[in-house]
Amino acid sequence: MTGSARSSIKPDRGALEASLGHSFHDKTLLERALTHASAGAANSNERLEFLGDRVLGLVVAERLYRLYPKDAEGVLALKLNALVRKEACAEAAHAAGLSDHLILAVSEASSGGRKKAVILAGACEAVIAALYLDGGLEAARQFIERYWSNGFAALGQDMRDPKTALQEWAQARSARTAPVYRMVRREGPDHAPRFVVEVTADGEPPEIGEGGSKREAEQAAAAALLKKLGLWKV
Repeated sequence: MTGSARSSIKPDRGALEASLGHSFHDKTLLERALTHASAGAANSNERLEFLGDRVLGLVVAERLYRLYPKDAEGVLALKLNALVRKEACAEAAHAAGLSDHLILAVSEASSGGRKKAVILAGACEAVIAALYLDGGLEAARQFIERYWSNGFAALGQDMRDPKTALQEWAQARSARTAPVYRMVRREGPDHAPRFVVEVTADGEPPEIGEGGSKREAEQAAAAALLKKLGLWKV
């Protein structure tokens, strides 16, 4: 299937613009933001994704700076990472209804592309860039504050990532070895790979995690093991 064979459930963007809180002057910006590389690399959203990642980081960092005046730089950085990670962007994309509007190759759409976190996250960052370019920083800020409100509300004092938490748990039990991560398989195309990783720690039965990168899969596996132990709620 070539890149010219494209799939989009809802070509009418009016409802989406209402969800985004902005009516685009340049409609081509929104169209490009929704176009995945599988549907044609020349007009894909990858460059917008690059810009949107930086706009998101700026808006989130500024709000964290104002919300947590007593936090040290390291704590702010952990909170920032929690809010700009791929999973957070994918959740925002889902809440904003981007999935049905994505422009994908038919082959990508038929393989579940509209539900893939890496595609949703990329589209979300690209939409943020499109909002910024078309309506300025305030348009992007309004979108971020609306769809990241739950993320801000969920921020806690313990901002450790799952791998760090599992490492500390193993050390506290005087485990002789650190948690061991093993690649189970890698699947999917180069532009949207999927990794499956297994983790074992201190004699516990292994747990599996999946992600768009080896690191994300390791984090997911660590979280799965911690959840089984009753030590992870996220």
